[in-house]
Amino acid sequence: MTRTTRVAFAILALLLPAAATATIQQEIATARDLESREVLFREQHIVRFDNGEPAERLVMYRCLDGQAFARKWVRYADTPSAPSFQLEDARSGYREGAERTASGTRVRWTPPGGSEASGLLPSGPLVADAGFDEWVRGYWDPLTQGKTLEMRFLVPSRLRAYEFDVSPIDSGSPDLQAFRLQLGGWFGWLLPSIRVAYDGQTKRLRWFEGLSNLRDDAGEAPMQVRIDFPPKPTPADQTTLDTAAREALVGCTVQPA
Repeated sequence: MTRTTRVAFAILALLLPAAATATIQQEIATARDLESREVLFREQHIVRFDNGEPAERLVMYRCLDGQAFARKWVRYADTPSAPSFQLEDARSGYREGAERTASGTRVRWTPPGGSEASGLLPSGPLVADAGFDEWVRGYWDPLTQGKTLEMRFLVPSRLRAYEFDVSPIDSGSPDLQAFRLQLGGWFGWLLPSIRVAYDGQTKRLRWFEGLSNLRDDAGEAPMQVRIDFPPKPTPADQTTLDTAAREALVGCTVQPA
């Protein structure tokens, strides 16, 4: 290769866009009853990142014997705070999800033993499911400076989004930043709230307290849980993701008798 050719290739490399880089990580979170602190189940989160941004998340909800009873797919696309997602729970047949479309967000919900109901939310600001973490990171500075912010959070079982207030609260640790999510308006104080804490440096979710997106074994009332996440994720690969995606779900019992 001549010097002129080498120079030409070097210039071409500078002009071409950088190749996309994908990484896969996983973490195992432990869910406990909010009051008794008894361990109920575990969550296996497998996340694929493209160029450092989350592209998709697979969550396997596992009984204590390791069997998976529920699965959730989250696909962030170009709307990280309002991703498309689908949750299925083998214990009761409960399903819920949302899909971003050109016309808005199509929301679906299937109660135990019932038929699917759906609705279309018009386009506009919206936060959905795991997109809450991305929303918090996007508003990190005003939230950590003490401001209370409003957002529209999707509630699939109601086929609509509600106005919620997000405000900073005491985390109990100098290394964590905690926030409370509660329904807006004065009556919001009468209803259960959700509390979350993030690592102050990495902005990774460390714990969650409150109403879960999972329901009880009968698929009726949302479970109230405390979920603890590890300090750091561990490397994973496409085989881990594919194997979990194909895994059969079983109807094991999560709540103690």
